[in-house]
Amino acid sequence: MELDAFSSRLGDGQGRIETSAGETSFVLGNLEPGRMFELRQGDYAEVVQTTDLTAVTLVRARCTLVVPPGLPANLAWEASILVDGVRLASTTCGASRARDLTDLAANVSKLAGDHEVAIRLTLVGA
Repeated sequence: MELDAFSSRLGDGQGRIETSAGETSFVLGNLEPGRMFELRQGDYAEVVQTTDLTAVTLVRARCTLVVPPGLPANLAWEASILVDGVRLASTTCGASRARDLTDLAANVSKLAGDHEVAIRLTLVGA
């Protein structure tokens, strides 16, 4: 596996992390403030799972999006839900902001059977 901005410290400051309170978080980026990487617009990290969407109405993501202060003003982070590679819901957040995402939801009521569902974090133009 090639080490990059999203995988160079897996288990330590990236990926699936267990907090001191015993909770588990999935960190796309880095938990430690001040760790800098060269990223370009369009770079992304995602978590993908195949799941049966029969009789499912909405796929929801509950997460906190924290954007570091050093992000240039012309860029933002986009959190999105994709089903089979198609973006069905998304929201953006600019530099020095944090957003608790409790309302990010994708309507999958017309789908049945197994589909790939992804939560993606993408660096986009603001």
